[in-house]
Amino acid sequence: MELFGKVNIDWLGKKWYFLGFSLVFSVAGILSMLFWHGIPKGVDFKGGTLIDVKFVQAPDINQIRKAMDKVGEHDARIVSYGKSADHEVIIGLALNQTSEAALDTGRTKIVSALQTDYATNPQSGKLDLDTAGRQGVTDLLVQSDPLKLGQSDAASVRYGQAAEAILNLRDKQNSGLIASFSQLNGIVEPVIVSELEQSAWLSGFTVRNVEIVGPQVGAQLQKQALEAMLFSLLGMLIYLWYRFEFIYGAAAVVAVFHDTLITVGFFSLTNQEITLTVIAAILTLVGYSMNDTIVVFDRIRENLQMNRREVLADVVNRSINQTLSRTVLTSGLTFLTVLSLYLFGGEVLHGFSFALVIGILIGTYSSIAVAAPMLVAYTNWRASKGKAVVLPAGKRA
Repeated sequence: MELFGKVNIDWLGKKWYFLGFSLVFSVAGILSMLFWHGIPKGVDFKGGTLIDVKFVQAPDINQIRKAMDKVGEHDARIVSYGKSADHEVIIGLALNQTSEAALDTGRTKIVSALQTDYATNPQSGKLDLDTAGRQGVTDLLVQSDPLKLGQSDAASVRYGQAAEAILNLRDKQNSGLIASFSQLNGIVEPVIVSELEQSAWLSGFTVRNVEIVGPQVGAQLQKQALEAMLFSLLGMLIYLWYRFEFIYGAAAVVAVFHDTLITVGFFSLTNQEITLTVIAAILTLVGYSMNDTIVVFDRIRENLQMNRREVLADVVNRSINQTLSRTVLTSGLTFLTVLSLYLFGGEVLHGFSFALVIGILIGTYSSIAVAAPMLVAYTNWRASKGKAVVLPAGKRA
């Protein structure tokens, strides 16, 4: 499909504008990474505890942060999660300890802080039915014995069944929360409900998921992510060196490095955490940008084989114009897809889709404004040194 008719844009004539654009965003990202926000690493890389908490009512982020401050967690990351009607937040704590017992203190701190300073009508000494496990509910009922079964194995079994019925209502039907004790009517005997009203309480929140990563594991993941990106660039350089010429591979790798730098720079400028899913998005962009660059390079190679006496700058301009329809169609449709993912994909996919949105724009731009002009710059540099200039026509397919 040909989106445009005959296009005759002098892309190389605008190279200084392209260079200025790239320098502004590259330098801004580097300055942010060095002096402002650094590289915001998620729990996957720096280690820590990430807890998904669901509330009965819409959570007050400021009040939750004050509760975290009271237990000494002044740098806790607290963000809303999912749909506003779900009343969920993600609370993240960075930890430096390496033992499992020390790492688990993150979860304990969050639950304790919320129960003391955020929960609805906090009651110390009583069992929190919103966060309790099956054994905790069973032990409470066995000790209070509302059915007067005595201390026997049959009593433990009966109260265990009651505890399981209560937790099934809480976790499977009510998304992990019991809004009021009246919801237990018809689930267990009235005397059990009355006993729980006296001996237990409802905090109004529950922990839905806990993600714990030790600092040593985070450092290893960080190293592996860096190696994955470097090896992918090296592999593509070798392939393009073999498929075309070394200058083609070098130009493509520089363009992809330019894309990665600007994408990571945007994460730093906006202070968004880089997680494993973001690394997956960046690796996807490496392949996407490289493929887009190869399409332009292949057209340059074909035109050079047919017009070896033509000035390289004219060949490059014509090749970019000839592939412009394909570039706009493929990149445009891909961009609309990832933009929809960014707008409607939810908090879980936010970082992943943000990297794709930025990367596709920059990757498409670099194929035209960074990679292709490098071929001309290379040729001009050789000419300025008084060396024989050989147009890089590449190898035949």
